[in-house]
Amino acid sequence: MNAEPDKMSSGSADILSECRRIVIKIGSALLVDGDRGTIHRQWLQALAEDVVRCRARGQEIILVSSGAIAAGRRQLGFADKALRLEELQASAATGMLRLAHAYEEALARHEITLGQVLLTLDDTENRRRYLNARNTLGTLLKMGAVPLINENDTVATDEIRVGDNDRLAARVAAMISADALILLSDIDGLYSSDPVSDPNAEWISVVEEITPEIDAMAGHAISSVGTGGMVTKLVAARVVMSAGCRMVITRGDTEHPIRALEEGARCTWFLPQSTPRAARKEWIAGSLKPLGAVVIDAGAEGALGKGKSLLPAGVTAVEGDFGRGDPVIVRGADGRVVAQGLTAYSSRDIDLIRGHKTSEIEQLLGYRGRDEILHRDDMVLL
Repeated sequence: MNAEPDKMSSGSADILSECRRIVIKIGSALLVDGDRGTIHRQWLQALAEDVVRCRARGQEIILVSSGAIAAGRRQLGFADKALRLEELQASAATGMLRLAHAYEEALARHEITLGQVLLTLDDTENRRRYLNARNTLGTLLKMGAVPLINENDTVATDEIRVGDNDRLAARVAAMISADALILLSDIDGLYSSDPVSDPNAEWISVVEEITPEIDAMAGHAISSVGTGGMVTKLVAARVVMSAGCRMVITRGDTEHPIRALEEGARCTWFLPQSTPRAARKEWIAGSLKPLGAVVIDAGAEGALGKGKSLLPAGVTAVEGDFGRGDPVIVRGADGRVVAQGLTAYSSRDIDLIRGHKTSEIEQLLGYRGRDEILHRDDMVLL
């Protein structure tokens, strides 16, 4: 923990310049006027210009947006009362359209394509849906689009009841191996106590470990249109730090908030001990119980040793019954376990395509899946 006022704020530009993939989470209060339900379009256009700057230096940007319920409730005539669950869901359904259109309009001015993805926390925990979401987001980024992720409030009842999109943004950052998560908020970082009620609250510039002392600093949500607070932000920090991803909390209620961060705006950085790649490899190798195995020939084993992915041509046999996205081990021709990873195909499909070229996958299976049975990003050598 570090409370030196200038050390990390002045270093934000250096930290961000090292990041190839950045997730930006936008809170409800920044996007939507709590009294009128209107979208802050001028602020959103300034954020779009920040996105353009980041992309110009080769960075990939993913947006995670709150605000659907706040943007939709007044369109349906709901007053400032506590809404029933079905009213919250109806508000979200209306607000999602308004928000997506506003984002699309802001980015289209810069000829940037937007791709909307609706997720729930459960989608990040179920391995098959996790793999589908990861591949979709990866493809959008590969094609130069900016993914806009909204929580699927119309079906995710637990998420509406529990909290804001801080946790979802953290799960997304971990899922896609992001280098940094930026939480644009209505507070400029973590304090030793609630700065609204305690004028002596001490600002914390750097957190390297979430200790009980840090947990005790969390306050409560003070926004009229958001449901998060410092508690959910610390939960998010735990998720991203365990994935080797950096996180920063900073004020977003200024035009060009990312540029302001780079220019030294006050913030709190949460810095992990490992990188996203190393953390993901550790998770695959040590936290998942294999549900089956694939056996490979000597040529494929040599290719894996050079950092290549596992293709169907190198597989000679399949062991066990497993599905797409499940963890499996890879055995060499002599029976040794040489790798472990998440499979892109079920055991049944692998048995059909093993020993064949990738160009034959569609003919053999009736659909065009991935070229790799185990992609190198989803595999660790043992």
